Amino acid sequence: MLTRLRLMFRSTAVRLSALYILLFAICAAFLVVYVTAMSERILAQQTRENLVQEVADIQRSFERGGLNGMLRLMERRARQPGANLYVVAGPNGEILAGNVASLQPGVLDEQGWTRFPFAYKPFSEAGAEREHMAIANVVVMENGLRVMVGRDLGEPGRFRGIVRRALMLALTIMGIGALFIWFGIGRNALKRIDRMSAASQKIMAGDLSQRLPVGRSGDEFDRLSESLNAMLGRIEKLNEGLRQVSDNIAHDLKTPLTRLRNKAADALGDEEPESRRVALEGIIAESDQLIRTFNALLMISRVEAGSIAAEMSEVDLSAISADSCELYEPVAEEAGLKLETAIEPGVRVKGNRELIGQAIFNLLDNAIKYGGEGKGAGEIRLVLRLEDGSPRLSVCDSGPGVPEDKRHEVTKRFVRLDASRSKPGTGLGLSLVEAVMDLHGGSLRLSATHPERENAPGLTATMVFPPFRP
Repeated sequence: MLTRLRLMFRSTAVRLSALYILLFAICAAFLVVYVTAMSERILAQQTRENLVQEVADIQRSFERGGLNGMLRLMERRARQPGANLYVVAGPNGEILAGNVASLQPGVLDEQGWTRFPFAYKPFSEAGAEREHMAIANVVVMENGLRVMVGRDLGEPGRFRGIVRRALMLALTIMGIGALFIWFGIGRNALKRIDRMSAASQKIMAGDLSQRLPVGRSGDEFDRLSESLNAMLGRIEKLNEGLRQVSDNIAHDLKTPLTRLRNKAADALGDEEPESRRVALEGIIAESDQLIRTFNALLMISRVEAGSIAAEMSEVDLSAISADSCELYEPVAEEAGLKLETAIEPGVRVKGNRELIGQAIFNLLDNAIKYGGEGKGAGEIRLVLRLEDGSPRLSVCDSGPGVPEDKRHEVTKRFVRLDASRSKPGTGLGLSLVEAVMDLHGGSLRLSATHPERENAPGLTATMVFPPFRP
């Protein structure tokens, strides 16, 4: 139990809760003292105002009806429930009339308010030892009589006690409730931290597929877990990409390197200058292809790492699309294809102009490369439109398409459905497009252009950008 408590107090949430409870207790104590003091002050003020009014009434009755009128008024008010104290004494201080059996000596000696509460005994408790405390106002009449009107302090004391007990009871209940809530919050926080620690241990052991638990409350722990899970997903994706690149480099670059070595060996053993020149030209071509491959890998790595994210700016996607189509239209005609466009003007996005242009080039290049193989093929379309405020750029062809179960695979590096490698390329085009869209907060979606066709369903590659906010 002690160990559990020590663990709880190591939690920031528990320590903050304990601090809040301490501050609450201090504020509550101050509130009790303040409310009690204010209640006493208000009650004392009301008592003094009541006694001043009583004295004024008695003086008026004496002026109008003399001593008898004053005594009748005092007798009548003395019979009322919760009556004040009334005393009529002679000039020597001897009590002549009133509802008080005895007074503390010296109370009637000075005119005006008594300086301190004094003791007295009512007639009902004349023989008892218990004394009551009161405050009073003493007035000397014209005939020398001394009239005292006072108020017992027992009722204000009882009221003060009731207020204090009520406040203490309420604060005690709230304090106990706060302790239970604090204990529950601490236990809940510890359980969540334990689950996060267990998941972290598995992640540190190398299992990057693990994720931190996320509840339904949407509090700080959940937001932190979501952020860390997004980071873990990014790390897992980068590690998986690195592993795939390593495997694919070992597999896909082995063949061109072997060809390069064989051509170099042939050139070394060939004595004919013309044959050697042709061999060296082939070596240069193979080397250029390898350089392009590594440049593409480098660009993908830079894009995925976000190292060029700072170069983002507002760009005209409509103009980039039109320029790309103008550049590739002769290439499409040379391949026997017709390149059509449907570009909505004025579509703008926040991004990197060079990367977006390179992504469009890759999609057009793929469409031209594979779009003429299907039955009935011959047309390539580039469509740019706004859909629910989100810019969507689609490149559609009527080629053989990509099977639905392979569409996720073709975006990986060096993956090509052409197992014979009869088409030029490195298998990095769609990987770069996907990396560019990830950098821009969008996505790359692949679908069939003509789902109803069996032989030539075609492929539509759509770049979906987030809505543009200037």
